[in-house]
Amino acid sequence: MESEKVTEAGSSSVGIADEKKQEMKTTDQKPVSEGFDQQEEVDNDVNKGGGGVVAGFVPGPLLSLKEQIDKDKDDDSLRRWKENLLGCVEGDLNGQMEPEVKFHSIGIVSDDFGEISTRLPVDENQSARVLFTLREGSQYQLKLTFSVLHNIVSGLTYSNTVWKAGIKVDQMEGMLGTYAPQREPYVYSLEEETTPSGVLARGIYSAKLKFEDDDKRCHMELKYSFEIKKSN
Repeated sequence: MESEKVTEAGSSSVGIADEKKQEMKTTDQKPVSEGFDQQEEVDNDVNKGGGGVVAGFVPGPLLSLKEQIDKDKDDDSLRRWKENLLGCVEGDLNGQMEPEVKFHSIGIVSDDFGEISTRLPVDENQSARVLFTLREGSQYQLKLTFSVLHNIVSGLTYSNTVWKAGIKVDQMEGMLGTYAPQREPYVYSLEEETTPSGVLARGIYSAKLKFEDDDKRCHMELKYSFEIKKSN
């Protein structure tokens, strides 16, 4: 993994009331709720439903970080708390509306070999190469390092679809949460999976990993391949 300091991200949004009770530390900062007046109830419903977007939910108007902070500019205490909670840096207070999620690396964590990390983006000429090899019946997790720029990204979700010989054999979807810009990257591990076993399970698989927010902005679409080999 990259040598730079990273921040471990949780798997769901953190309510504002809970965050205000504790001192903010960049080493354990978690996803935040969007807009301070909305989203907490929505995120709770999403988490209970196991991922996806709540039916009928329409995201509120997008505000820049500067506008969100300036809403309470007359309350110094609340304004400073918002700045601390959002992890603002000067470059993000430029009025830019659209959030940007920049992915730095993808890692595979397995008992077979520990952890292997690949820097992103992957060159298109190398996207077809085998990114990692696993034994049949082994457990593994995908691990991502990413940064959020310019504005809060709300309702970040992922889907990971797997094919073998052109036939879709697996698809996983999940909710990562809502994240604010901060100086240090976030680290997020997807749910643990187990590779299939048997003669038919062995071979090379192709996969597509995609990340979208609740405005259906696609922040990354990664095509990769992996191989499952016979267990020794």
